[in-house]
Amino acid sequence: MRSSQVFVTVLCMSGLALAACSSQEAAPEPSASPTVAPSESMPPSATPSPEPTPSSTQEPAREVTFAPLDPGMLGMHVAGAQEGDWPSDAVPVESLRLWDTGTSWLQIEATRGRYEWGLLDTALETAADAGVTDVLLVLGPTPVWNASSLKGVQYPVAGAASEPKSVQAWDDFVTAVVDRYAGRITAYQIWNEASLKMFWQGSPEQMADLTERAYRIIKERDPSALVVGASTTVRLLGAFERFFPAYMEELAARDWPVDVSAVHSYPSGVQGPLDRARNLRLVRHTLDRLDAPALPVWDTELNYGLAGPGDVPRGEIVGDQATSWVVRTYLDSMRFGVGRTYFYIWTPEPYELLGMQMTNDSGAAAGLRVVSDWLVGGEWGGCEVSGLVNMCVVRKDGEVSELLWADFGEGQVSGLPEGAEACTALGACQLVGEDDSIVVDDVPVRVFPARDVVDVGS
Repeated sequence: MRSSQVFVTVLCMSGLALAACSSQEAAPEPSASPTVAPSESMPPSATPSPEPTPSSTQEPAREVTFAPLDPGMLGMHVAGAQEGDWPSDAVPVESLRLWDTGTSWLQIEATRGRYEWGLLDTALETAADAGVTDVLLVLGPTPVWNASSLKGVQYPVAGAASEPKSVQAWDDFVTAVVDRYAGRITAYQIWNEASLKMFWQGSPEQMADLTERAYRIIKERDPSALVVGASTTVRLLGAFERFFPAYMEELAARDWPVDVSAVHSYPSGVQGPLDRARNLRLVRHTLDRLDAPALPVWDTELNYGLAGPGDVPRGEIVGDQATSWVVRTYLDSMRFGVGRTYFYIWTPEPYELLGMQMTNDSGAAAGLRVVSDWLVGGEWGGCEVSGLVNMCVVRKDGEVSELLWADFGEGQVSGLPEGAEACTALGACQLVGEDDSIVVDDVPVRVFPARDVVDVGS
């Protein structure tokens, strides 16, 4: 990893120039102390800049089509939500995924025919008290009494990953949970990480059967609720190829009884956002190859630095690097058409499983605040790539900004409006002068206002 500082530098060049400054593919580590040049740099809280004027060499207006971003795009798992725990306001949360909270079929119907709703009731009340009413509940795994096999490594207990002996019991549970929480739970996910044997030992066909049965019940009893397919991981390629295409084909044979497709895009313990973006590209390629319908895709679980696969060690992503990676993560989600990303998992204290902590005072939480400021409530205008630089457009509160970053290396972008403000995700800001360009690297930069765009979709 290189050690150069994150910067936005004025180079006094005109036109659009994008020059590769590095061919290295490893995700660089952002500096903990970004610098800004030249001397007229200003902090984010300074007096607003003068009205920008177009550059004398500005390119023709770019044609874009703006579409609303998913209001639940900032997703989170919350440890202890079922006991009343919740992040501080320093961690913006727009939607909640209930997993590892004692709220699945396994725990709710631990004894056949007796439903224990207490933990789920508390989790929903906790979220609602924090202003979060967009809740995704994971339905599986299997209660031990209904397990068809206790063999093999199964999470969290033996039997949980096996196919249910009684699918009627599945129907009964889905009916009970939807009847109780209609209007309070906004989405139901069929199963967690069904591509991995520790979570699902059955076949893709059996999972598609459970999906279809749940879809029919949910749509009958709460038509507004979304049905999210069983999630699949991507970093274990063999497991992905074994399960995901077959599951999609089985859903196609049943006329697509889902509203949303789901993946978990965790890269390996030593990989970063660039590798996660490659995982999303693989998912998109697979869906295109299967001629799947244009359903929303959600990344329903993600973190970085988790040990594995195999002997790959755990990584540690903290401070400015965590901030930058979180912002890049959401920008990549948008450019690959992933409407929501649920980070795993907010905890009140550091959790050693995670490479990136999501605690209240973490660098990752700072990244979530940047995403909330830049994107949440806005409209996405798509991306272009030139050289190493991704150039995306967002409109929020009627104002258009341009978001720039390089997957790796550095690139130059010029032709920006004179007087525009360029701020990195780490808070270093610079006013753009006449006929100037900026250098961007892996730390995202927001330029406001953007170069001219025309909304051809309006």
